[in-house]
Amino acid sequence: MKDFWLLPQLIRAWIWKPDLNALRFWPRFGLRSARTTWVVISDLSRGDLNLRAMSLVYTTILSIVPLLAVSFSVLKGFGVNEQLETAMMRSLLNFGAEGIAIGEKIIEIVANVKAGVLGSLGLALLLYTVISLMQKIEYAFNYIWHVPQIRPLAQRFSGYLSVIIIGPVLVFTSLGISASLMNHRIVTSLKGIDPIGSAIHTAGSLVPVVLVIFAFTFIYVFMPNTRVRVLSAMIGAAVASILWHFAGWAFTAFVVSSAQYTAIYSAFAALIFFMLWLYVAWLVLLIGASVAFYHQNPDRVMLERTDPALSPRMMERAGLTVMTEIAADFLAERNRPTSTELAQRTGLRNETVVQLIELLAKEEFIVATGDSPQQWLPTRSPNTIRLSEVLAVMRSVGESDSISPDSIRSASGLDSVFDMLDTTHAEALADKTIGDLVDNAVQPMTPVAAE
Repeated sequence: MKDFWLLPQLIRAWIWKPDLNALRFWPRFGLRSARTTWVVISDLSRGDLNLRAMSLVYTTILSIVPLLAVSFSVLKGFGVNEQLETAMMRSLLNFGAEGIAIGEKIIEIVANVKAGVLGSLGLALLLYTVISLMQKIEYAFNYIWHVPQIRPLAQRFSGYLSVIIIGPVLVFTSLGISASLMNHRIVTSLKGIDPIGSAIHTAGSLVPVVLVIFAFTFIYVFMPNTRVRVLSAMIGAAVASILWHFAGWAFTAFVVSSAQYTAIYSAFAALIFFMLWLYVAWLVLLIGASVAFYHQNPDRVMLERTDPALSPRMMERAGLTVMTEIAADFLAERNRPTSTELAQRTGLRNETVVQLIELLAKEEFIVATGDSPQQWLPTRSPNTIRLSEVLAVMRSVGESDSISPDSIRSASGLDSVFDMLDTTHAEALADKTIGDLVDNAVQPMTPVAAE
């Protein structure tokens, strides 16, 4: 029994103690995968991903009819709206006869949604509901990627509609192409020849998995308001696809074996199962996004993770460093840096860089471009931005009208001490500016790709 209780500590030591750089490729790959699994499970145990999945369930229920109405309207122009209906009904087979009834009712409601009946105001509300769902999804993905800013309003509107319009067209066009190929005369004749027939059958069973990976990769690359590498998105999508199909199989088995719940909840059983399936689906999607994040940022895969709270001295140094890097790229006419690039270049955590950028932008030292993700440049010449100005902002973090040095009742002798410190700072910095530090700025580096 004593050895049993020691097992978790032994597993923890086996996963986290070895130095990955000293291992060969496959052992390093295995341990890195184990560590990523550990931190993802840790994130789940803290409950943040669960809460966001539940929030998305509520928003999805409110938005499902407007979302399908928009998608149906677009796909109808391409002549493939019936494929969307078929795919939706197939996904509801997990809920049995009640699920089919829900699907038929949703299709009936969507068919009754007409622009002429809704009017301009109704159509605007319908689009607003759809965009609100997409915005909630972006918030969830930005949380996973530690990006507090969402897209600007104009980019939000155009980008979200692109996903709603282009996404279904791509997915169901791919489904149509795969179905046509599998039913082609030549392919049909080859199915009767072994081992070619077995290979074709295996390939046909893998097509849905590949299509789900393709769709998830598209979501993982586009939805977060940051630059996501395609390889990291594909790895997260592959994990999510496996979990997706496993969850579908497990959920179907659960519904089949839960006749007592149907007897208890009667007509509400299908709705409860539907909400539960939405929760599982969103949770799988968020887990895949988390895997993609940790693959792209292997330095964030840590056993002990703490909030990035900086000391006052670190705030001063980090704030000047970020300001200097932005000014250096501006003066050298290089590409304007994003918060992610600044984090990779300076070695600071991304959320720390974002916090510093917000402080500098609030005081109008820097301004964001209209790009997505946002890029940053000085609001004026770096040669006119004094070091003392930037340091004063960093030193005043956390102060407000109600909490400031003047609100502290202290001995009169302390005032003279701090006045002397301020005078010493001012004399030491004199007329030094950010431009004076640019020559010593850290040069841009190409991030090391994760293995």
